Amino acid sequence: MAAEAGSKRDTLDSQLIRYWEREAARLDRLAAGATFGWMARRYARQAERARAQSARSRARDEARGRAGDPSAAV
Repeated sequence: MAAEAGSKRDTLDSQLIRYWEREAARLDRLAAGATFGWMARRYARQAERARAQSARSRARDEARGRAGDPSAAV
């Protein structure tokens, strides 16, 4: 019973994947609504960095043997 509960536990990396994906989506919305081009470009760069962070966390999670969609673990 304890082994089952441990295998379904959400890891920090899976939480980070969801966080960075939400953050990238938020920054994309800000970029789309930006008044000035320089603001849109900055938001777009920040969104790209957030996606890179998500990819790093996903790679760590998959290396740990927890491949798959992190939202399925919730």
